[in-house]
Amino acid sequence: MEHMLLLLIIFIPILSLSNGTETEQDFTWHLKKIPQIVRERTFSLDSPKFEAKTQLELNSVCGIECQRKLPVPSLSDLKSLLSYETVFENGTRTLTEVNVLGAVPDPAANTTTQRPLRKKRQIYGTDSRFSIYDKRFMTNFPFNTAVKISTGCSGILVSPKHVLTAAHCLHNGKDYVKGSKRLRVGLMKTKSRGNGRKRKGAKRSRREISAAKEDPKAATELRRPSKGDGRKQRGSGRKQGTSDGMPSFQWTRVKSTHIPKGWFKGVSGDIALDYDYAVLELKRPHKRKYMELGISPTIKMMPGSMIHFSGFDNDRSGQLVYRFCSISDESNDLFYQYCDAEPGSTGSGIYLRLKEPNKKKWKRKIIAVYSGHQWVDINGEQQDYNVAVRITPLKYAQICFWIHGNDENCTRG
Repeated sequence: MEHMLLLLIIFIPILSLSNGTETEQDFTWHLKKIPQIVRERTFSLDSPKFEAKTQLELNSVCGIECQRKLPVPSLSDLKSLLSYETVFENGTRTLTEVNVLGAVPDPAANTTTQRPLRKKRQIYGTDSRFSIYDKRFMTNFPFNTAVKISTGCSGILVSPKHVLTAAHCLHNGKDYVKGSKRLRVGLMKTKSRGNGRKRKGAKRSRREISAAKEDPKAATELRRPSKGDGRKQRGSGRKQGTSDGMPSFQWTRVKSTHIPKGWFKGVSGDIALDYDYAVLELKRPHKRKYMELGISPTIKMMPGSMIHFSGFDNDRSGQLVYRFCSISDESNDLFYQYCDAEPGSTGSGIYLRLKEPNKKKWKRKIIAVYSGHQWVDINGEQQDYNVAVRITPLKYAQICFWIHGNDENCTRG
């Protein structure tokens, strides 16, 4: 029964098309011409200190009203904001300046719905999250694209060697966070036979020892019970159960990280959620199916205005957690929603399913990065939302450029 419920939820977008006026709407991936990001010059910077603390919640960020008042960025602004830093596994750092060709400013229109003020919670009402236990789901697309970042966040596979995540998982706006110098990515795998226990006298590999140092919680995999009421639970201190449905992680070193300059406080004057995204290049490629990038459509072009994402919420340690919800509001660069989520899920890739052009086949694509629980300004008051960074044509061009190293494969998306 539980499996049938999950299948029903996953395919809600398709089922919703057969009911009401939505049958007349065009829920299709419309390919758009993408601006070009051209590398102009790269030069070395001093190595980071790697002393910042990871921030799980950001205050005083530019919210819905603030976003409306922002001027359309000039070409000079875009060149500065989309220039990027690269940090390599040996701790060295570079800055790459870029030029932007063929950029078309987004329209300033935003749709806004007045909502009542909410209490400070990241779980809204009844906890609607689903823990994925069945390995038939966990090890197959789309759930197997979710990964764990050693700094405590989540991410999503976007190529055989690249992971998309949130910039704040690596950098707090002033410096790189502790642990990001020796960054690792955990790819899910189900426990082997024998309940995940090693034979007596078996030695731990270097990779396992290194992963344990970077992320003790992931290495020991403690399991915390959840009562479903959305409140944080204290761990029992017992080792995680050895059910086949509980994932373990294969940890892979990160070769380099890319973060847009727009995220840094020195450029924007404050943390800019619009640029809360980063790409990690893995040292070794994986052989799993990954999820393609897509350009974020408007709410009206989404079946039921609904989005989906999976991550590793801290209050359900060792579990892959899936959720879906409708978007409440949007700006040109951000989605505002009340998807139930806890710290640990930030950096997850938000996706939806639309039809491929001229085909009956439906396809999932990543349209945003989950930034986390944020306080934003609305009508002169601070209101909380769970916020996601939309993949606009410019961000698509930059992320695609980071993945491929050129713009030849990034002309349309």
